[in-house]
Amino acid sequence: MSIIPSFFGRSSRAFDPFSLDVWEPFQAFTDLAAGGPSEQFVKEASAVANTQIDWKETSEAHIFKADLPGLKKEDVKIELEEGQRILQISGERSKEEEHKNDKWHRIERSRGKFLRRFRLPENAKVEEIKASMENGVLTVTVPKQPEPQPPQPKSIEISG
Repeated sequence: MSIIPSFFGRSSRAFDPFSLDVWEPFQAFTDLAAGGPSEQFVKEASAVANTQIDWKETSEAHIFKADLPGLKKEDVKIELEEGQRILQISGERSKEEEHKNDKWHRIERSRGKFLRRFRLPENAKVEEIKASMENGVLTVTVPKQPEPQPPQPKSIEISG
């Protein structure tokens, strides 16, 4: 999955350097010709698109922050695909319990499953990833390996 969602079924790698998908330029036309994306797909794509995640790099770590209001840490799953260095954050926002006599006037909060994937750079210490959740904000910290220091030239004294 790409970090740039698409409502036509596929993302465009042209705009997403972290994409894991193979770009299929005519897939959107195929979906539209078949009557467009299904209602379920639009809901799921909307949930993915509405899960906003910031990725910041500091001198010590890569820091991911996700706004997940109303979710508990038990509702969120963080996984690492070891071989490909892919960080995956997923979860599900449940539907509210509905009663027969309820009359909804507006439903704007997203619900359903969400999933975001990020390819971590080579300098990430994947064995030291930590995560915390406070006030509906998930923070995933991926420490970085220190940059190797370039060797300093050593002065050699000339004898004689």
